[in-house]
Amino acid sequence: WYQRRVRGAELKEYELVGKPLSKTNETTPIYKMTIFAPDEVVAKSRFWYFLRQMKKVRKVNGEILRLSLRSNTSPTKIKNFGIWVRYDSRSGSHNMYREYRDVSRTGAVTQCYRDMAARHRARAHSIQIMKIESIKAGDTRRPLTKQMHDKKKEIPLPHRELKYTKKSMNVANRPSTKQ
Repeated sequence: WYQRRVRGAELKEYELVGKPLSKTNETTPIYKMTIFAPDEVVAKSRFWYFLRQMKKVRKVNGEILRLSLRSNTSPTKIKNFGIWVRYDSRSGSHNMYREYRDVSRTGAVTQCYRDMAARHRARAHSIQIMKIESIKAGDTRRPLTKQMHDKKKEIPLPHRELKYTKKSMNVANRPSTKQ
Protein backbone atom coordinates (compact mmCIF):
# COMPACT_ATOMS: atom_id res chain seq x y z
CA TRP A 1 0.00 0.00 0.00
CA TYR A 2 2.96 2.31 0.47
CA GLN A 3 4.53 3.34 -2.81
CA ARG A 4 6.94 6.16 -3.37
CA ARG A 5 5.37 8.91 -5.44
CA VAL A 6 8.35 9.72 -7.65
CA ARG A 7 10.61 6.83 -8.49
CA GLY A 8 14.26 7.65 -7.94
CA ALA A 9 13.59 10.81 -5.90
CA GLU A 10 15.39 11.32 -2.62
CA LEU A 11 13.34 11.02 0.54
CA LYS A 12 12.71 13.99 2.83
CA GLU A 13 12.96 14.03 6.61
CA TYR A 14 9.78 15.07 8.43
CA GLU A 15 9.31 15.59 12.14
CA LEU A 16 5.74 14.93 13.25
CA VAL A 17 4.22 15.65 16.65
CA GLY A 18 0.80 14.26 17.48
CA LYS A 19 -1.42 13.19 20.34
CA PRO A 20 -4.60 11.27 21.00
CA LEU A 21 -7.76 13.35 21.45
CA SER A 22 -8.96 13.53 25.04
CA LYS A 23 -12.60 12.67 25.70
CA THR A 24 -12.53 14.63 28.93
CA ASN A 25 -10.26 17.54 29.87
CA GLU A 26 -7.44 15.24 30.98
CA THR A 27 -3.94 15.69 29.59
CA THR A 28 -2.87 13.19 26.95
CA PRO A 29 0.68 12.18 26.06
CA ILE A 30 2.37 13.81 23.08
CA TYR A 31 4.32 11.63 20.63
CA LYS A 32 7.12 12.82 18.35
CA MET A 33 8.49 10.84 15.38
CA THR A 34 10.98 11.39 12.61
CA ILE A 35 9.64 9.95 9.35
CA PHE A 36 11.49 9.66 6.03
CA ALA A 37 9.01 9.97 3.17
CA PRO A 38 8.79 11.50 -0.33
CA ASP A 39 6.03 13.96 0.65
CA GLU A 40 3.79 15.15 3.51
CA VAL A 41 0.89 12.85 2.69
CA VAL A 42 3.02 9.71 2.98
CA ALA A 43 4.72 11.10 6.11
CA LYS A 44 1.36 11.56 7.86
CA SER A 45 0.23 8.12 6.77
CA ARG A 46 3.40 6.47 8.15
CA PHE A 47 3.05 8.46 11.39
CA TRP A 48 -0.45 7.08 12.00
CA TYR A 49 0.64 3.59 10.95
CA PHE A 50 3.45 3.49 13.55
CA LEU A 51 1.39 5.20 16.25
CA ARG A 52 -1.40 2.67 15.72
CA GLN A 53 1.09 -0.19 15.99
CA MET A 54 2.92 1.05 19.09
CA LYS A 55 0.39 3.05 21.13
CA LYS A 56 -3.00 1.91 19.76
CA VAL A 57 -3.93 5.45 18.66
CA ARG A 58 -5.86 5.71 15.40
CA LYS A 59 -6.11 8.70 13.10
CA VAL A 60 -9.80 9.11 14.00
CA ASN A 61 -8.94 9.42 17.70
CA GLY A 62 -5.87 11.66 17.33
CA GLU A 63 -4.51 14.85 15.87
CA ILE A 64 -1.24 16.07 14.40
CA LEU A 65 0.06 19.09 16.28
CA ARG A 66 3.06 19.87 14.10
CA LEU A 67 4.57 18.67 10.84
CA SER A 68 7.93 20.17 9.93
CA LEU A 69 10.48 19.45 7.24
CA ARG A 70 13.99 19.08 8.66
CA SER A 71 16.85 20.53 6.63
CA ASN A 72 20.47 19.51 6.33
CA THR A 73 22.84 21.46 8.60
CA SER A 74 26.05 21.05 6.56
CA PRO A 75 25.25 20.05 2.97
CA THR A 76 28.84 20.22 1.70
CA LYS A 77 30.54 17.89 4.19
CA ILE A 78 30.55 14.12 3.67
CA LYS A 79 29.58 12.25 6.84
CA ASN A 80 29.36 8.63 7.97
CA PHE A 81 25.90 7.53 9.06
CA GLY A 82 24.97 4.48 11.10
CA ILE A 83 21.40 3.32 10.51
CA TRP A 84 19.57 0.82 12.71
CA VAL A 85 16.88 -0.90 10.63
CA ARG A 86 14.12 -3.40 11.27
CA TYR A 87 12.56 -5.12 8.30
CA ASP A 88 10.09 -7.91 7.67
CA SER A 89 11.24 -10.63 5.31
CA ARG A 90 9.44 -13.73 4.11
CA SER A 91 10.80 -15.67 7.08
CA GLY A 92 10.36 -13.16 9.90
CA SER A 93 11.39 -9.81 11.34
CA HIS A 94 15.10 -8.88 11.42
CA ASN A 95 17.17 -6.12 13.02
CA MET A 96 20.22 -4.69 11.25
CA TYR A 97 22.90 -2.07 11.56
CA ARG A 98 24.11 -0.50 8.31
CA GLU A 99 26.64 2.22 7.45
CA TYR A 100 26.56 4.72 4.62
CA ARG A 101 28.55 7.78 3.55
CA ASP A 102 26.57 10.77 2.33
CA VAL A 103 26.24 14.53 2.71
CA SER A 104 22.78 14.30 4.32
CA ARG A 105 20.70 12.03 6.52
CA THR A 106 18.04 11.78 3.81
CA GLY A 107 20.64 10.70 1.26
CA ALA A 108 21.89 7.97 3.60
CA VAL A 109 18.34 6.71 4.22
CA THR A 110 17.61 6.72 0.48
CA GLN A 111 20.77 4.64 -0.04
CA CYS A 112 19.60 2.30 2.72
CA TYR A 113 16.18 1.73 1.12
CA ARG A 114 17.76 0.99 -2.25
CA ASP A 115 20.45 -1.24 -0.72
CA MET A 116 17.86 -3.22 1.26
CA ALA A 117 15.78 -3.67 -1.89
CA ALA A 118 18.83 -4.87 -3.85
CA ARG A 119 20.44 -7.16 -1.28
CA HIS A 120 17.44 -8.46 0.67
CA ARG A 121 14.47 -7.86 -1.66
CA ALA A 122 12.87 -5.80 1.11
CA ARG A 123 10.01 -3.56 0.02
CA ALA A 124 9.76 0.01 1.31
CA HIS A 125 6.66 -0.68 3.40
CA SER A 126 8.41 -3.51 5.29
CA ILE A 127 11.44 -1.37 6.31
CA GLN A 128 11.45 0.67 9.53
CA ILE A 129 14.27 3.10 10.29
CA MET A 130 14.74 2.78 14.05
CA LYS A 131 17.63 5.20 14.55
CA ILE A 132 20.14 7.15 12.47
CA GLU A 133 23.33 8.70 13.81
CA SER A 134 26.29 10.54 12.38
CA ILE A 135 29.37 8.58 13.45
CA LYS A 136 33.08 9.43 13.57
CA ALA A 137 35.51 7.83 11.13
CA GLY A 138 37.20 5.88 13.93
CA ASP A 139 33.91 4.39 15.14
CA THR A 140 32.84 2.88 11.81
CA ARG A 141 32.59 -0.90 11.66
CA ARG A 142 32.02 -1.86 8.03
CA PRO A 143 34.98 -2.32 5.65
CA LEU A 144 33.17 -0.56 2.78
CA THR A 145 32.96 2.58 4.91
CA LYS A 146 36.45 2.23 6.42
CA GLN A 147 38.19 2.05 3.06
CA MET A 148 37.16 5.64 2.31
CA HIS A 149 38.98 7.01 5.40
CA ASP A 150 42.50 6.50 4.07
CA LYS A 151 44.01 9.97 3.58
CA LYS A 152 46.59 8.72 1.07
CA LYS A 153 44.02 7.16 -1.23
CA GLU A 154 43.40 9.08 -4.43
CA ILE A 155 40.53 8.50 -6.80
CA PRO A 156 41.65 8.65 -10.45
CA LEU A 157 39.73 10.75 -12.93
CA PRO A 158 40.33 8.86 -16.20
CA HIS A 159 37.88 10.60 -18.55
CA ARG A 160 38.09 14.30 -17.78
CA GLU A 161 36.40 16.87 -19.92
CA LEU A 162 38.56 19.77 -21.05
CA LYS A 163 37.62 23.29 -20.15
CA TYR A 164 36.07 25.40 -22.87
CA THR A 165 38.62 26.87 -25.22
CA LYS A 166 37.79 29.71 -27.56
CA LYS A 167 38.39 27.70 -30.70
CA SER A 168 35.99 27.59 -33.54
CA MET A 169 33.32 24.89 -33.49
CA ASN A 170 33.95 24.16 -37.19
CA VAL A 171 37.26 22.29 -37.04
CA ALA A 172 38.55 19.28 -38.95
CA ASN A 173 39.14 17.09 -35.86
CA ARG A 174 36.52 15.99 -33.38
CA PRO A 175 37.10 17.15 -29.78
CA SER A 176 38.65 14.53 -27.52
CA THR A 177 38.26 14.28 -23.75
CA LYS A 178 40.94 11.61 -23.32
CA GLN A 179 44.36 12.76 -22.14
